[in-house]
Amino acid sequence: MKAQVFRGVNQLSYEEVPKPDIGKDEVLVQVKVVGLCQSDIKKIRYPLYEPPRIFGHETAGKIAAVGSEVKGWHVGQRVVVLHHIPCMHCEYCLNDNFSMCEVYKNITTTAGFSPSGGGFAEYVKVPGHIVTRGGLVEIPKDISFEQASFVEPTNCCLKAVTKAGIKPGQTVLITGAGPIGLMFVMLVNYVGGRAITTDLLPTRIEKAKQVGAAAAFDARDPDLATKIQDLTNGMGVDVSLLAVPSDKAFFQALDCTRKGGKILFFAEFPDEVEIPINPNVLYRREIDLIGSYSSSFRLQKQSADIIFNKRIDVDALVSDRYPLQDLANAVEQAVSPGPETYKILIYP
Repeated sequence: MKAQVFRGVNQLSYEEVPKPDIGKDEVLVQVKVVGLCQSDIKKIRYPLYEPPRIFGHETAGKIAAVGSEVKGWHVGQRVVVLHHIPCMHCEYCLNDNFSMCEVYKNITTTAGFSPSGGGFAEYVKVPGHIVTRGGLVEIPKDISFEQASFVEPTNCCLKAVTKAGIKPGQTVLITGAGPIGLMFVMLVNYVGGRAITTDLLPTRIEKAKQVGAAAAFDARDPDLATKIQDLTNGMGVDVSLLAVPSDKAFFQALDCTRKGGKILFFAEFPDEVEIPINPNVLYRREIDLIGSYSSSFRLQKQSADIIFNKRIDVDALVSDRYPLQDLANAVEQAVSPGPETYKILIYP
């Protein structure tokens, strides 16, 4: 089969590799669509993992083979592959901190080499514990592979919205109107909140309004805090979601968040970034700082329901489609986005 093999920093090789063999409890999925995620880009562009590897994890496809002991799945079924499944019995899982579970963190879906997701290939192997613990989700007939590929990123964003405790009627500031920021706009509306966004690109500011933002501003606007005060009866927003790794965005959020409000870190910052802050600002204003990493096992069914019942419009997020052999070009576009670049999908 064909695959994009990570051979070193910024080195992707489109080459022929063996189709994975499956065991008795495993499933082989033919990849139809895989989303390009910022975490994939980070792994390709920085020396975080030893090559060779095959990345890609926002995967939707069709079952091509099943092991002899697999129950409930058959060749031809259309499925979403979820690459993270927790053990459900460690201390982290028992406290609903599923993304901290070592089994969860140890990615085992693979298209060859060290298991790394495997979506950037024609076929991916799904191990038994993922098959039996809910890591395969059947796609309804009226849902496209493209739409289904959004189940995993929807889970990640829904986890953040849930963790921030966003309630109906609350106002939420979302810093950044890329594909994740736009999904946050949709999910804030889904839970009954009101979204305000910021971005540097005029096209993204307009796009945010198109997908449901109540207001959208240039992130460089010196009067941003005043304008948000005007929109919130002088209070400030209830919650700020940081969808870009920017210390400037954090301080803007701090200026715009009301007393007793929350700021949630969703985008991963470079390790060398440190943000100096006077703790009395948090103490006196009772600001909660929250982090939200990856997805939640508890939200799998709800995330699938949101996509499969079209409760948000993920079609509006897709801007570009690339064949697998052009993955390197897709990565370059994502790193240096044009004014109309949003979600990029890859087709093996």
